[in-house]
Amino acid sequence: MASFTLRILQFLIFAGAIFFHFDLVMALQLNQVSRFSPLQPPITSPVNSISPAPPPQSTVPPSSLSPYLPSDSQPATASPPHPSPSNPPPPSPSPPYSPPPPPPPPSPSPPSTPPASPVRALFVLGDSSVDCGTNNFLGTFARADRLPYGRDFDTHQPTGRFCNGRIPVDFLALRLGLPFVPSYLGQAGSIEDMIHGVNYASAGAGIIFSSGSELGQHVSFGQQIQQTIDTFQLFITQMGEQTAADFISNSIIYISIGTNDYIHYYLPNVSDVQSKYVSWKFNQFLAYSMKEEIKNLYNANVRKVVVMGLAPIGCAPYYLWQYGSEDGDCIKVINNMIMEFNFVMRFTISELRKELTDANIIFCDAYQGSMDIIKNFDQYGFSVTNEACCGVGPYNGWMMCMGPEMACENASSHLWWDQFHPTAAVNEILADNVWSGLHTPMCYPMNMEDMVK
Repeated sequence: MASFTLRILQFLIFAGAIFFHFDLVMALQLNQVSRFSPLQPPITSPVNSISPAPPPQSTVPPSSLSPYLPSDSQPATASPPHPSPSNPPPPSPSPPYSPPPPPPPPSPSPPSTPPASPVRALFVLGDSSVDCGTNNFLGTFARADRLPYGRDFDTHQPTGRFCNGRIPVDFLALRLGLPFVPSYLGQAGSIEDMIHGVNYASAGAGIIFSSGSELGQHVSFGQQIQQTIDTFQLFITQMGEQTAADFISNSIIYISIGTNDYIHYYLPNVSDVQSKYVSWKFNQFLAYSMKEEIKNLYNANVRKVVVMGLAPIGCAPYYLWQYGSEDGDCIKVINNMIMEFNFVMRFTISELRKELTDANIIFCDAYQGSMDIIKNFDQYGFSVTNEACCGVGPYNGWMMCMGPEMACENASSHLWWDQFHPTAAVNEILADNVWSGLHTPMCYPMNMEDMVK
């Protein structure tokens, strides 16, 4: 009891410092907002090969739009209302994103010529599951720029990854013969910095624009799509249209997003969404929105896409604490929604493959791979399945990881690093499954290794 009380006191002291730092960052960013400029100038006349297809006209009555209005913490003008998932048109484009000028990259710039691998580059879009440093440049609580985050990474320093070490796309980049791809906001915007790929992922982002807005700033999924297209336009300008088209079509887009649409939108019942849409309809809307964004990427010459399903967040320490799990069992009502999402998304991707016959789009079920690890944890070398390595409270799920004193000594024995994110050991297993199905088949209709042959 004394040890727990001491950890609480340590946390309160540390949290005060963090909150002061956050207030200072927010004040500085608000003071600079009028001076922000994008990494590249906005594209006013993109070539036809990257122009998105025009969205179909909506026939949804205004009364059906209310469940997808932004939450009270998001200004009403910051995001267009979202339509009913029963017959949804694609979401309206997100407003232009103007990030602060980034500092020079922390590592030497890669060579300006494409790599010899059959896959030319890896472009990553998503949320905190694959964020490698985007949110380090934003005013938000969703940041992993302090220890113990990154303590087991190659540099043993925090990078912005929500993990003790590597995230799945780090392992996959190495499988592809590529270096770790840099954050979009962490490089100078030149083609030399982006020749191996770019990571646009932002912690807190969801498929719905306003998901995660209560955490502070983030780059929404729609804005990440636009950043990707802007990057491709830079390639066209500097490589030439045909060379750039070949480069893009032989690169991989990796998408891992959707968890925050549950954690920060559906489960907390923002805009009373649960009373208006059952989870099945909500998942149909999310899958439809994903399909339309993939079509936008297809119109930009993308031909290889990996779409990750959602992991079993009903087993995350946060929900074990919140729902008062007495035996550490996963929260079934949440996991049922996640399985439903993955079922709908897999079907949607299957139908999209029939429509875009020259594209190779695969779906990887993170729930399936994660549950195999949870059920057979001892065979994988884990000993702690339901308690986070870093945190406070029951299952270490009450409060986010705030300082080194809150972390366990050996993260590789744990499945969970913090409230929501797995350890690097779990990430490596899941990456192996995405690549080749080494431990558990996860990807349909093929794995990534087959995609790139």
